[in-house]
Amino acid sequence: MSMILKGNWNYPTTVWAGAGRLAELPAACKAAGMQTPLIVTDQGLMGSGMIERAKSLLQAPAFGNVKGNPNAANVEAGLLAYRAGGHDGVVAIGGGSALDAGKVIAFMSGQTRPLWDFEDIGDWWTRADKAGIAPVVAIPTTAGTGSEVGRAGVIVNEQTHQKKIIFHPLMMPKVVILDAELTVGLPAKVTAATGMDAFVHCFEAFCAPGFHPLADGIALEGMRLIASYLPRACRDGGDLEARAQMLAAAAMGATAFQKGLGGVHAIAHPVGSLYDTHHGLTNAVILPYVMVFNRDAIEAKCEVIGRLLGIAMPGFDGLLQWVLNTRRELGIPHTLLEIGVDAERSELIGREAAADPSAGGNPKPLDAKVLETIFVSAVKGTL
Repeated sequence: MSMILKGNWNYPTTVWAGAGRLAELPAACKAAGMQTPLIVTDQGLMGSGMIERAKSLLQAPAFGNVKGNPNAANVEAGLLAYRAGGHDGVVAIGGGSALDAGKVIAFMSGQTRPLWDFEDIGDWWTRADKAGIAPVVAIPTTAGTGSEVGRAGVIVNEQTHQKKIIFHPLMMPKVVILDAELTVGLPAKVTAATGMDAFVHCFEAFCAPGFHPLADGIALEGMRLIASYLPRACRDGGDLEARAQMLAAAAMGATAFQKGLGGVHAIAHPVGSLYDTHHGLTNAVILPYVMVFNRDAIEAKCEVIGRLLGIAMPGFDGLLQWVLNTRRELGIPHTLLEIGVDAERSELIGREAAADPSAGGNPKPLDAKVLETIFVSAVKGTL
């Protein structure tokens, strides 16, 4: 298996794919130009076998004070550890939260301006001192966000309870290791939620308006891989082929969504900030409700996706039914209420979603009222 699904890619950055390639971590750090890295991970992985192995391989310490939805305090604590240890780069290991936090710590390590000055607004990224951005080696342990091949990190501003996207082109990790063995221990529920996150990335990118055939092609192949291999990875967590294909698909989703995202992410970001929900699971629950709203703008694209996935009745209705059936098969809830989200702050969610950068990529125009209505539908389960 590992011999077949193994390769070195340079798109969108240097990617070393293959089971067991965590062993090549010292070479990856050397290739990225770091000698004294700090390992950044999340609270759940601290002390785990893979983190202990990474520490041993690099003779490096690990910082693990990162929450499921990382906030500015996590970044500040990481920066203290980074500077105290005299580090010259970050090895980020974990799910999207650890990867985002690790990238932002490396980015901020040599900046003098505050974190929120680099939010993904206009040309704010040009405020950064490029020489102050440390290199990153990224190693995902979930197949979901694709943060390992992204140029941004999502951080919660605790004061405003908003998720902010911190962006700079040089935040892209120098080397990525996609080692399927590291995702084998992932429970089926987390595998399903993160895998559906990758699907939503591909789906929203493909449906986003604009001319980007490269992103479209990658998004389509990502969806095909997820449809084929996510159920397998959920049924048998030790299926290395399925795990490897899902890691590839997750990286493809994040590569494709440079074209744009849409209403699913616009709503999921404030929901995650206010209710501390799992990002991938939130996307998976919201997806069909946004599909229904976008129907007349995406019907032709749904037919393409349906044919690719081999759905008996390709087209919008067939694809929507496929999404609903797949979610049910994977144990994804049908409503936001089932994951602890009520409609009490619906007006606020609508406002925050309208201000989210993802909203601009939706196939149909969105405003706060429309987004509030979609959110309430997702809470109640009315399609």
